[in-house]
Amino acid sequence: MNPFEQDEAGRAVTDVEHQLATVHRLGVAFSGGVDSSVLLALAARALGPGRVLAILGVSPSLAADERAAAHAVARHIGVAVAELRTYEGDRPAYQANGPDRCFHCKDELFTRIGDEVVVAHGLDAIAYGENTDDVRRNDRPGAQAALAHRVLTPLVTAGLDKAAVRRIARAFALPCADKPAAPCLASRIPHFSIVSPLKLSQVERAEAALRRLGFQDLRVRHHGDIARLELPAADVARAVADPLRSQIHAAVTGAGFQFVTLDLGGIQSGAFTHAAISGAVAGE
Repeated sequence: MNPFEQDEAGRAVTDVEHQLATVHRLGVAFSGGVDSSVLLALAARALGPGRVLAILGVSPSLAADERAAAHAVARHIGVAVAELRTYEGDRPAYQANGPDRCFHCKDELFTRIGDEVVVAHGLDAIAYGENTDDVRRNDRPGAQAALAHRVLTPLVTAGLDKAAVRRIARAFALPCADKPAAPCLASRIPHFSIVSPLKLSQVERAEAALRRLGFQDLRVRHHGDIARLELPAADVARAVADPLRSQIHAAVTGAGFQFVTLDLGGIQSGAFTHAAISGAVAGE
């Protein structure tokens, strides 16, 4: 293990321990991604695993593979998971899919945590895995929901950026340490195009099929009958060569799309929201 990573992890545990000095039981909004997993691990080490609860919001926007992976990470850390059914898909503002969609999703999550989990599990506070790089982005309206619900952000307070979070994940040997970012399935649908369970299911099925073909970092963007596949540059050449080319086509059309395109721009995190915020109507 890299001694620097180990020292950095130790300092982070101490910092989080100081932040949570008055908290007896903490709930962590948990997705299984590297940020929330590192927060869960830090909290477990600062407070003890028995005083920390991982809260996993479950809805059609959470892929089954991501749900299973989140449970695996929590087991590795030794913290119990409480699954919470959320109904952001019933909210008209969420369905409308404007640039503020993530606000309505997180507002649903934190509202239900407050109504259904806090008292039932005797929690004193809720935290989520925002890091300092997230704070500087203009495409994360979910942070406003966290602020409105007084959700703690220990990684930000500790001054941890994404790179530091990944180093700490490696120091703790977390299964997700090198996992690519995996935003919710709704992020694959262009803004102002209605979010529906059918569209989410099509994206999930297509991405799961592509992972079985060996692609791990990817996005399938939903443009009606057209699926726009985003891959890292290193994967583009093999994706267009047979036999993978025909296998990709079969996998994606098998998920309900009629046409399959490959975006030569590669993976573009937050592309729809950045375009909408800058005044363009994404997807047109």
